[in-house]
Amino acid sequence: MIQILAEYPLLLLFVVASLGYLIGNISIKGNSLGVAAILFTGLFFGAIDARLQIPEIVLLLGLSIYVYSIGLSSGPAFFESYRKNGVRDFLFIISMLVFSGLIASSLWYLFGFSAATITGVYAGSTTNTAALAGVIDYMGNTFPKEQAAVLTQELVVGYSFSYPMGVLGGIVGIVLMEKIFRIDYEKEKIALQNDYPLEQELIRISIKITIEKSTQVKLRDLLKEHQWKVSFGRMIRDEKMDLVNRDTQFQLGDIITVVGNKEELKRLKQLLGEETNSLVVYDRSNFDTSRIFVSNPSVAGRSIASLNLDENYYAIITRIRRGDVDMLANGDTILELGDRIRFVARREDIKKLSKLFGDSYQASSKVNLFSFGLGIGLGLMLGTIELNFGANFSFKLGYAGGPLVVGLILGALRRTGPIVWSLPYAANVTLEQIGLILLLTSIGVRSGNSFIDSFSMEGIWVFGASAVISMLTATSILFVGYKIIKLPFSLLMGMVSNQPAILDFAAARTNNRIPVFGYAMMFPLALIMKIVIAQVLFLMLY
Repeated sequence: MIQILAEYPLLLLFVVASLGYLIGNISIKGNSLGVAAILFTGLFFGAIDARLQIPEIVLLLGLSIYVYSIGLSSGPAFFESYRKNGVRDFLFIISMLVFSGLIASSLWYLFGFSAATITGVYAGSTTNTAALAGVIDYMGNTFPKEQAAVLTQELVVGYSFSYPMGVLGGIVGIVLMEKIFRIDYEKEKIALQNDYPLEQELIRISIKITIEKSTQVKLRDLLKEHQWKVSFGRMIRDEKMDLVNRDTQFQLGDIITVVGNKEELKRLKQLLGEETNSLVVYDRSNFDTSRIFVSNPSVAGRSIASLNLDENYYAIITRIRRGDVDMLANGDTILELGDRIRFVARREDIKKLSKLFGDSYQASSKVNLFSFGLGIGLGLMLGTIELNFGANFSFKLGYAGGPLVVGLILGALRRTGPIVWSLPYAANVTLEQIGLILLLTSIGVRSGNSFIDSFSMEGIWVFGASAVISMLTATSILFVGYKIIKLPFSLLMGMVSNQPAILDFAAARTNNRIPVFGYAMMFPLALIMKIVIAQVLFLMLY
């Protein structure tokens, strides 16, 4: 069997991925490793026989696809977050990264590691291959060939032995601090719904206007004054049905339908009137409701307001479903391929609206290979550019940093002229999973044999040092961020996820995408800073 797996690396890839996924779904007291189990399954197979290898191109392909997909989906929230809290988040991230470097320096002093070994431990425990590559390049350009070879060997041993603990330590740190702080992820999700595109529990009710001070005032002025986060639908006045628009002025006795969450609707009723069981919700004599898929690229990446729907159709968009998330619609909402829009419209306009938006599930699920390939290509090109800071220090963003940075930018832009950069939600999630599986399987199998070969008394100390760095860094970020900076724990989980396996574990714990936004905020800056810190660490300790 080993011989067959050694001869057919593609078979090995899918055996490890399927077994790892199966193991990851095993739940013990409500806890499971999730897709991170693929990494540890790969380590097991890699440790069995040195012949078991997966080509490096598979690892690089998985890494590029994964981080680019993450960048596309996180771009808008990433830039919005830095716009609101840029200086605070920047300083927090920098200080925590420097702290991890100081921990490594302390362990060098306590255990007497060589400068190369502790630098490798730092790079491995923070799972930063780019930092490792940067130090190797510095060694090759600075020291004689024989000396550089010895230093590189020490560096790689430290890295190989500490990398698995870099993943496990982050996971253990998350679970530990989660128990200590007794985190309520559902409560955090509700609090962050207005800041991130998360699922909301939207309901629809009918309200009878009974409060006079809210009458004879245009709805646009009421919205500006009270900042209601709701969508208005139909209205009955004098037994005639109409649609509410921003110029509508309510009158006593009007019955309106409204969509929103419970808290917002409660606030709305206090200002407008009382809830009623009117059958206006079910009356389709003049207006009907319909859900339409966005599959037309010409409307994707554009705001609802820019479409000027009210000039050509008698219709209202009340909400949008994106993946598993129901969102309220407003003029600033940007449409994406795969969105399912809920309309209230005249019957004769529904077919016209379907034609405008495309309304094809098949078309809305396809990947535009031109924009996807061009985007990743631009990211890979950016990753090859060498950035020089002085004679002895240079680095590249590489296969991870380049695609992620470009993905974040293109995800925020959504479209450039006729080119739609964003992917349909379902397609983006699928590509994330494919990239992650390729990445974790390759890393696990490739690291397994080095893990066993490095096992010695010194290896045990190296393993312990990497555990201290990864766990202490993770717990410090979570503690300082949650208790002092007052950041949401779910967001901080993404910030400590220096490896995709940790990120997927964090997302599974929260059952939402908040950790992904934290990861996108942290990763570009962390990638560069870790490269810098690794080289400074070696220079100071050598």
